[in-house]
Amino acid sequence: MTSLSYCVVGGGISGLTAAYRLRAAVGDGAAITLFEPGDRLGGILRTEQVGGQTMDVGAEAFILRRPEMPALLTELGLSGRQLVSTGARPLIYSRQKLHPLPTATVVGIPSSAASVAGLVDEATVARIEAEPSRPFGWRTGSDPATAELVAERFGEQVVARSVDPLLSGVYAGSAATIGLRAAAPGVAAALDAGATSLTDAVRRALPPATGGPVFGALDGGYRVLLDALAERARPHRVRAAVQRLDPAGPGWSLLDSTGARWHADAVILAIPAPRLARLVADVAPTSAAAAGRIASASSVVVALAVPGDTPFPQCSGVLVATGETLRGKAITLSSRKWGARGDTQLLRLSFGRCGDGVAETASDDELLGWALSDLVDVFGLAVEPVDARVQRWIEAMPQYGPGHAELVAEIRAGLPPTLAVAGSYLDGIGVPACVGAAGRAVEALDTEVAR
Repeated sequence: MTSLSYCVVGGGISGLTAAYRLRAAVGDGAAITLFEPGDRLGGILRTEQVGGQTMDVGAEAFILRRPEMPALLTELGLSGRQLVSTGARPLIYSRQKLHPLPTATVVGIPSSAASVAGLVDEATVARIEAEPSRPFGWRTGSDPATAELVAERFGEQVVARSVDPLLSGVYAGSAATIGLRAAAPGVAAALDAGATSLTDAVRRALPPATGGPVFGALDGGYRVLLDALAERARPHRVRAAVQRLDPAGPGWSLLDSTGARWHADAVILAIPAPRLARLVADVAPTSAAAAGRIASASSVVVALAVPGDTPFPQCSGVLVATGETLRGKAITLSSRKWGARGDTQLLRLSFGRCGDGVAETASDDELLGWALSDLVDVFGLAVEPVDARVQRWIEAMPQYGPGHAELVAEIRAGLPPTLAVAGSYLDGIGVPACVGAAGRAVEALDTEVAR
């Protein structure tokens, strides 16, 4: 296999991980070409200097209980760079007040009325308490919108004040746009296994209470990981987009945006679903049609450095309930979440929900003004930033709607041999899931090319 050539289209975390895994699989003799037209590698991972400190202004954390990231960091010799969260918990802003984040929930879906007492009204508490005794019908394998099931069983307040805040932060969507199997796979599995109520399913799906930190990050930001992957993969980088993909014998011919042609024995497409749909329309029409049905949302991060003595509460941030007057959907107090460094505090405010157009239309000045106004409304603090960055992520957040897993299965099943996919729209939107999907793509190609 040492004379083979591979192309990886897309230089985000998925593409870089795929290139790294390819290099490990095929050795130094194979040619690996990486296409990325952007000004830097990393996709929605982006590390900047804000107030003289390193800060991630895209994805900023990964879930520690998933194995992919710790394993990858160990392979790359970066385990010593892993940070863990301080244990500070977020609050929820609802009805113009701050509330503790409910405990004993799965993405905000409560396991008991006590979980959300104080966040919802007494009628909703009574409805949750009575839920196990109400008739319940579940069709094995079904995948309703999360809001549909939760509202029917627990009421609209649970959706707006507990579930939506969490899903909005992860997907830039809502419980109405995210399917249950994506939002809470353990709950769906428990229902398939015979749980007699939603309460019963959530209790079965609760993760074990280890008492340890939930989130991890990297000292120096995700740039440390991206640089290590690029160094190990040693791809030939082409700063151009791939505009056309054509069969060429047993392999592929790629036309890039400069007009250059490239040959590959196998290709990994690590690009967003809308771009995938356009690129494979002729060579994999079934896959293209399925990818075209995956919607994407846009979001914006406003990163701020503020004076170190700013009296923020001892929490990791604030998630915003649906229907509030705030402009933002979440506030992350980064220096509380990861530990303070230097003489400034760092924080991030997130804006943009599926379909609202904020990321595309609001100016930087508007976004900064909204951020400062939200800090006044939430914390009662008039903040004078030391530094600020605005980072937009256009159509970067795939929506895992009802039936998403079937779409993904169609995409993969419709691909010709020696063509594979990776990306955040496949097996999960987080960095660990992207790392896992990239490895799966390489395994698929390794099998096909070896035939």
